[in-house]
Amino acid sequence: MDLELNGRHALVCGGSEGIGRAAALELALLGADVTLLARRADALEAAAASLPRTAAGQRHGWIAADVSRHDELAAQVQALAGADPVHVLVNNTGGPPSGRAIDADAAAYLDAFHKHLLGNQVLVQAVLPGMQAAQWGRIVNVISTSVKEPIVNLGVSNSIRGAVASWAKTLSRELAPDGITVNNVLPGYTRTQRLEQILDDRSASTGKSRDAIAATMLSTVPVGRFAEASEIAAAIAFLASPAAAYINGVSLAVDGGRMQSI
Repeated sequence: MDLELNGRHALVCGGSEGIGRAAALELALLGADVTLLARRADALEAAAASLPRTAAGQRHGWIAADVSRHDELAAQVQALAGADPVHVLVNNTGGPPSGRAIDADAAAYLDAFHKHLLGNQVLVQAVLPGMQAAQWGRIVNVISTSVKEPIVNLGVSNSIRGAVASWAKTLSRELAPDGITVNNVLPGYTRTQRLEQILDDRSASTGKSRDAIAATMLSTVPVGRFAEASEIAAAIAFLASPAAAYINGVSLAVDGGRMQSI
């Protein structure tokens, strides 16, 4: 199986922690040069320095950027891709706050739309010329199982994640003739800061302990545990590899069997 990414350049969003950082590690182990993108320069610098170098001349770096500031984001990523074309893009942005869909105001929906769908669009447009020139590209969007089964009390997230999934499916058909695949990874309950936030929010809204909330969540997961970020990262890395060249336009759940839909 051809998993080698030597000579490829990967841009990983949300790369300073959690699933993004785990994905960056896996891509580096496959030989890719990795650039991390997130907001905090100090965390990015430490994360980039920790990435392995498994191939001769392999280089890693980082960009401090805010995905909601589209003009600045476009300029930074265009400059990066102009100097070193990006072949793998991992779109990964922290989810919107918890709450019911009916209670959210327009500003909450617009903020999530700008950070997720429009931020992703800006990033794809910035790296696309390099992928087209190489006739090779991988775009992997980290979304949520909510695109298939909405999650209780994540109303804004359910709505916006669904829009991103439809956008990605559309792109997968538009970009396939250029040798570029577009796929989504749908993490289940994963040990990240996002999970900690959800546990805190549900505990505060119900008065139940975090342990009780976690036990209720795990009762719906057939494998009986939360995922590790590395397990989500493995799916991302595979979809980014040469071996996944004929996988395009899919939304791959990595959820321990929690979803009941096919």
